Amino acid sequence: MKISYKVSTAFSALLLLASFTASALEAPQGNVILTVAGKISQSNVDGEAHFDRQMLEALEQHAITTATPWTEGVSTFEGPLGRALLDAVGAQGTTLKVIAINDYSAEVPVSDLQQLPVILAMKADGVNLRVRDKGPLFVVYPFDDDSSLATEVYYGRSVWQIKRIEVE
Repeated sequence: MKISYKVSTAFSALLLLASFTASALEAPQGNVILTVAGKISQSNVDGEAHFDRQMLEALEQHAITTATPWTEGVSTFEGPLGRALLDAVGAQGTTLKVIAINDYSAEVPVSDLQQLPVILAMKADGVNLRVRDKGPLFVVYPFDDDSSLATEVYYGRSVWQIKRIEVE
């Protein structure tokens, strides 16, 4: 009887843990602006992680004040830290294929997002990025904080108008 109770209790605890883990990433309520797929452990739609603006705003936020080759002067970009997004989806790969609305893509090492304060900018100077302004999401590195990032390698990883990230 005691063994049956212990097994039943352990089984119940596992079911509770599994249901909690499966529901850790809620379904988007608004328009989906980012889909993350591939080697992820947290999803909310058919094995993918779909995010609306509110979900991305709920992740740990960061601001980077920097100049870029594509914008005029210095701007303050705001958005979720890349590593917060990786954590939210349980990313398990080493490379990200970041894909823009026009299907341009770049490979970004996961280590960039883990070791640097790279953000998925949603705002520039306090204004939401629109498609015409490189939005809704724009990979921004802290170029002015670390001159070693101001190279073609990192510029090539700075995808804008992001629609999808595939974890490989």
